[in-house]
Amino acid sequence: MTAKTLMVQGTTSDAGKSTLVTALCRWLVKQDYSVAPFKPQNMALNSAVTADGGEIGRAQAVQAQACKLPPHIDMNPVLLKPNSDTGAQVIIHGKAIANMDARFYHDYKQTAMTAVLESHARLLKQYDVVMVEGAGSPAEINLRDRDIANMGFAEAVDCPVILVADIDRGGVFAHLVGTLDLLSASEQQRVKGFVINRFRGDISLLQSGLDWLEQRTGKPVL
Repeated sequence: MTAKTLMVQGTTSDAGKSTLVTALCRWLVKQDYSVAPFKPQNMALNSAVTADGGEIGRAQAVQAQACKLPPHIDMNPVLLKPNSDTGAQVIIHGKAIANMDARFYHDYKQTAMTAVLESHARLLKQYDVVMVEGAGSPAEINLRDRDIANMGFAEAVDCPVILVADIDRGGVFAHLVGTLDLLSASEQQRVKGFVINRFRGDISLLQSGLDWLEQRTGKPVL
């Protein structure tokens, strides 16, 4: 199998991206693929430390464990550790480089994207599959310019996307249809299917909604 990249994006924060990526990593490893987790940009106050002393998001360290790999800085090349309502410590390739306010960091994203693409390229050379986790929602239209965490990354590397939503929050169909509607035409085509997370109960009561969603969007519920 040649190297491939698959990205999981969510309609909201805490939609289940980290868990789904972790599960897919372990499932692919069980199919005898070599797999690496990847999150272009993570915002988290707490971090995990790699063997060489670098900092990455804790979720990527767990995903590395699912892949039976030691955590590596390329698995999360950009980590933002908030230190105020409008600023964060910026960590690139495991090392803190500066404290930046939100507006300055927005301008810095083009430089950060270079680090993201370098790490992704290195992982592609080493593994059959790179499982990517997005951040927040791809439909934050005020942040679409210079995005490196969601569709900006997916477009840059030309990878397919799975969109996950959390049914516990309510409005799951609005989340999925609304998110898809706010994407560009090329980004919409990139979404290959939906995952509805945390469903429990009688699936037959959900089926009419799933049928409507597939007919409305032309995309399968996975």
